[in-house]
This record gives sequence, structure tokens and C-alpha cells, in this order.
Amino acid sequence: MTDKQQLHGILNVNKPKGITSMDVVRRIKRASRQKRVGHAGTLDPIATGVIPVCLGQATRMMEYLVDGKKEYRGDVMFGVETDTYDALGQVVAEKDASALTKEEVQDALQSFVGITEQIPPMYSALKKQGKRLYELARAGIEVEREPRKVEILEAELEVWEPPVATIRIRCGRGLYMRSLAFDLGEKLAVGGHLKSLIRLQGGSFRIENASTLDVIDKAFENGTWPSLLHAPDAALRNWKTIILNRKLEAWIKQGQPIPPGVHILPSQHGERARIYSSDGRFVAIAAFDAHLRQWQPSKVFDFKHIDSSFDTR
Repeated sequence: MTDKQQLHGILNVNKPKGITSMDVVRRIKRASRQKRVGHAGTLDPIATGVIPVCLGQATRMMEYLVDGKKEYRGDVMFGVETDTYDALGQVVAEKDASALTKEEVQDALQSFVGITEQIPPMYSALKKQGKRLYELARAGIEVEREPRKVEILEAELEVWEPPVATIRIRCGRGLYMRSLAFDLGEKLAVGGHLKSLIRLQGGSFRIENASTLDVIDKAFENGTWPSLLHAPDAALRNWKTIILNRKLEAWIKQGQPIPPGVHILPSQHGERARIYSSDGRFVAIAAFDAHLRQWQPSKVFDFKHIDSSFDTR
């Protein structure tokens, strides 16, 4: 591909172990020769799996991908605590976990289902007084972290091979699997850390359809990259859909709300929808204002030459 060719879309990347999420972005930047590239959802170096990478105008979709549901499978080793809460850290405590039973692990895991508060780990990219927490941690400084509300939708103990539990978690944004492993160990009074992790799903993207970096590199080299690049609106695949006629399409492209008299579909206040033209072009993202009884565009797009992920048939 040429340097001048601009790409707008999303790559479903299967991140390998041992590199950072920004390493993934830098590699795709080099391969695609694009300036605007960003990832939607950080994965620790120890983790593998789904990381959506957005190119061009698809970077405007990153916030929705980050907000999307996540699914993880992780191995939690009980009896050993580390300073990073994962296998890359230094061991700080060891306890006897030989008496731990499968039933105890299951019960403890289920107690975290729902909305709960989680304290982020010191070794994280969050900032405190202008500095990254991991920078403070490396300097031997531990600071108080505010607990954050997170939501765990499902939690399953898939395999129990003492002292390691393989767990599967479906959750909302902001959950630290390392902190969950630590909290599980605390609840069971034996300590624990995250031994390994794979993200099975990030938003509408799943591991079964993810591509390795080697495959993506070769695709850009030989020109087969279009088969891997998802349309920008693929990030909104589970959203409500609105199709507009030409008059209303022009109206909303000017940033005007859909008139209150136009009945489209019953909606709740703040609900978001993806908007398409009658010929299937992705036009905008809009939110419903129940007080005004109208859809207000929040982002408008002009993808004249980009295929949409929406099938109008």
C-alpha cells in the first residue's frame, strides 16, 4: 500500500505475551504506515488475547470499545502473593493453601458477581498527583488509591487444579483481573496472584476471529489487509439501529436532532443508536433525549468510500 492511502477501520488483534499494548500500536503503525492508530483497552504484558486497534477515523470509536463488555480467562495461583499481583512481580508473601477446596473457591468467586468496589493495583498506569502509579511503585512509594466501582456479570470456576484455579469472567469496563486475583486470595485468607490471562472478548470482537501480529504484518505487505480490517461501525454492532431517508440524513449531518414528530422506536433516556442512510452508509451516533423526545447526534461521520458493517438486506 502507498504512504498516502488513508485507512479507516478496526483490526482485531491477538496480542502475544511479553509486549505492551503500545508495542502493538507501534508495530501496526509501521506495517500500515498510518498516523492515527490507537488501541481500545490496555492489556498487561503478561496477558494475551483480544485488543481492538483503530485506524484513521475509527479512532473516534475507541471510547465505545473501551466501554464494551469484556471476557477473560485467567489462572489464579493461591498461596503466593506478589507486589504486582501477577507472575511478573516479586514474591512478597507465601501461605499454605493446601486445605483450600473447590467449593470454597467457587463460593468466594461468586461473592464478587455484581457491582463491587475494587482498589487498583500500585503497578498500574493510573495517575496520582501527576505521576503513574507504577512509577511510584518502582521508587518504593505506595500511595492510597481510591476504590472504583466495577461490575462482574458472570464468574465461573472452569478448572480446579490445586493450588491453581482457572476462572472465566465477563465484566464491564475498568476491572483489573490482577486485583481480582489478589482479592480472591485475601477473601480465602491464603493470598494469591494472577499466573496468566487471556482476553476472550473486547466489545464486539472475539478471540476466535482475532489475527496475530505476524498475520497482520504479512497482510499489509502483500495487500490482503482489507480482509482483516473491520468497518468503523463494527464497534457498535450490538447497538440499536436507525435508518433515515435522505431528508433526515441531511438534517442530522448538520448536527440537527431528528425532529420530535418523527417516531422511530421506543427508547430510554440516554440510550445510544447508530444511524445509517437508506443505502446503508454509516452516518452518525446519536443519543435519545427523553425530555425533548428526540434523537440528538453526538458524532457525525462522512465515510463516502468505506464499507459499513450494517447489512440493509
